[in-house]
Amino acid sequence: MSEIGRTALIGALPYARRYARALTGSQARGDAMVADALRAGLAPPAAVQEPVLAARVAFYGAIGRKAADLSLHDADDGALTTTQRMLLLLTSLEELDTPHAAIAVGLPAAAAAAEVEAARAHLRAGAVARVLIIEDEPIIAMDLQQLVENAGHEVVGIAASEDEAVAIAEAELPTLVLADVNLGAGGDGATAVARILATHRAPVIFVTAYPERLLTGQDLEPAFIITKPFEPTTLAVATYQAVTRGVHLDPV
Repeated sequence: MSEIGRTALIGALPYARRYARALTGSQARGDAMVADALRAGLAPPAAVQEPVLAARVAFYGAIGRKAADLSLHDADDGALTTTQRMLLLLTSLEELDTPHAAIAVGLPAAAAAAEVEAARAHLRAGAVARVLIIEDEPIIAMDLQQLVENAGHEVVGIAASEDEAVAIAEAELPTLVLADVNLGAGGDGATAVARILATHRAPVIFVTAYPERLLTGQDLEPAFIITKPFEPTTLAVATYQAVTRGVHLDPV
């Protein structure tokens, strides 16, 4: 494979945008990294034959190199290294297997696996968040609460509707919002989040079966999106990344 075709690039683009945003904690910074990668050109990895997957890995590698160049610190204080953050996101949020994630970050597979294990062991020692859950299905909400609490965070409220979510946010001032998109009769989770963010600053993770609704490129879009169904580790990784705001980058 000597170059990445247009169809493969288009197929890989939403994944690249999601990854870059999660890594930087910012829609603007993440999208700027993806645009830079496109302008610079992407070299397809020889070890990956499937076109869209090859394009994804090439994107991930280019984004990761840019993030590493801009990182202002790299775990001198005991936090995760930039490479560990990237591997966690690639193997959880992006659902890559470890060998492909290793290609993206430029490590041998065995070394990447060791970094992933070390990073996962660190998650429980991460920053503690006060979490507002926006979810209209009671059983799913309880499952999310258990997962969040098992990751060491505090749930300050569970809202089943837009109005309830806004009221809880005003009263509790959460440091993280975990939101479904479709709230049934209760409205729209994205609208609830927009109302909350109009008066209160907090990172947001959307948990949805419809990620395409949040990646249209037309409106303000989230930095963190988890697609249902997901593994518990995926939520733990996204929560840690959202709370700690990822690598520290200069403003775009």
